[in-house]
Amino acid sequence: MDKFLDQKSAGPILYPPLDPFAHHMIDMGDGHEIYVEECGTEGARPVVVLHGGPGAGCSPYMRRFFDPTKYHIILFDQRGCGRSKPTASVQNNTTHHLIRDIEHIRTRFGIERWAVFGGSWGATLALLYAQAHAEAVTHLILRGTFTMTKAELDWFYGGGAGKFWPDLWTKFESAIPVGERGDLIDAYHKRLFSGDLRTEMNFGKLWSDWENALASFRANGNGGYAPMDYARTFARIENHYFINKGFLDRDEQIFDDMDKISHIPGYIVQGRYDVICPPSTAYRLAKAWPNCDLRIVPFAGHAMSEPGISEQLLTITNTIARQPLA
Repeated sequence: MDKFLDQKSAGPILYPPLDPFAHHMIDMGDGHEIYVEECGTEGARPVVVLHGGPGAGCSPYMRRFFDPTKYHIILFDQRGCGRSKPTASVQNNTTHHLIRDIEHIRTRFGIERWAVFGGSWGATLALLYAQAHAEAVTHLILRGTFTMTKAELDWFYGGGAGKFWPDLWTKFESAIPVGERGDLIDAYHKRLFSGDLRTEMNFGKLWSDWENALASFRANGNGGYAPMDYARTFARIENHYFINKGFLDRDEQIFDDMDKISHIPGYIVQGRYDVICPPSTAYRLAKAWPNCDLRIVPFAGHAMSEPGISEQLLTITNTIARQPLA
């Protein structure tokens, strides 16, 4: 089940930048319009790509893991983020809505079954979608797995990851008064939804910077520049999902329901030094999943762009592309 891989010094050669052949704005009928794009070859092996966050939006980089002659690639911006409208809205924005959106896209485009590709929160959503609609999923390709448990949230927002980055953790924590630091998700929620745009942008930047700075194995504490409006959107939506515990029925729902997808072929690509989503979650998930191929990549963190992680994802999508369509 486990593959402990040699890391090459250079990253893989991904497929060239690929422009969509179609864009769609789909009115979901409840105040949200979802941006969807199609790339590759219509009628080829379908795959839906689920971005992380929640709140990050999809990017052109995500298209480059798929041979455009072999895949019909569908990407969309989840509710409230990216090019979907209204921006930063948390009304009618829950995991249940997102699962329905994915299924709506599948049926609208006349797709019987598809592969599901997602990392971080995208992996969470992929698992939950598959558990709700197992008959529609041919493969699951996951990266940096997150299962929305209290233990995982406590790790990242309760000081666990901060033991590796005490300087950045101090900056994140010290923005909150001492009396509120026992629950930083709640404390940030009050400020991200304060109604004061300046406050929301400032705390959105702090929230986003904490996560972005830790994404890479070679992180130096600088996660790069994120525009204030993007940071606010990302932070509001992510915090909204986290304070509501992903809108799941119970804490370990994904693990409890693994029997629903035990027959689906799955792959997990996991960075050995992922401090955002530690490998213990991926390892435990793979143990509960008979058809899972877990690939732990040394000298890699959380980001999809890590050379070893990119290489494994590309290898997996090419392997699936060579298999006969079901």
